Formats: sequence, structure tokens, C-alpha cells
Amino acid sequence: MTIRRILVVDDSPTERYVLNELLTGNGYQVITAENGEEGIAKARSELPDLILMDVVMPGLNGYQATRTLTRDPATRSIPVIVCTTKGQETDKIWGLRQGAHDYMVKPVNGQELLAKIAAL
Repeated sequence: MTIRRILVVDDSPTERYVLNELLTGNGYQVITAENGEEGIAKARSELPDLILMDVVMPGLNGYQATRTLTRDPATRSIPVIVCTTKGQETDKIWGLRQGAHDYMVKPVNGQELLAKIAAL
């Protein structure tokens, strides 16, 4: 699978900016969403190749949004990488149980993220 378009779902403008700069600087097209609800809507309308999902957001959190996307026939084939400050092992296990493909703790290591994307 070739990854070209990436949806970044994060309520932090700083995190969206940092990930956008990293990804566009490496040739990816980036779409952004500020919360779980917007992330689900954009995933359904834009059908990105990959979703980077924060967890701690107002309204629908990243776990809930990931579960919704990975159970929806229209979006279930889109891999989700959770990128969050929640670094406990139980957080990671819960994220993967919601259907996430991978789990990274912030601050995200840019080279590690790019390697994970390239491996998809």
C-alpha cells in the first residue's frame, strides 16, 4: 500500500502544525481535523491512506473515533496510528484493541513515524 494522503486528527494547533510540516516536507499530502467527530467526517469524505489520531480531545476522544472508523465498512481498511501523550502500557493495549494499527507516544519521533509510514 502506498501512503500519499494522511489525515491528522489532533486538537492541538501546535501538534497539527508540527506533523503537517514533517509530513508535507517528506512528500505527503496532509488533511487535518481538530477533534474526533471532524476526524470521522473527513475520513469518510476524503478516504485518506492513513490516519494519525490523538487520544485526548474534547467530545469524542481518539479511542472512540478509532473504534468508529475501524468498524465502519467505508473506513475500516484505513490504518490508524495513535499519537498521544498517554504512555502507559494499558493505554497502548486499549488503543490497539480499538483497532489502531500502531501506537506512538508524544512527542513523536519524526524519523520513527516516517519509518512506520514507509513500512505500511
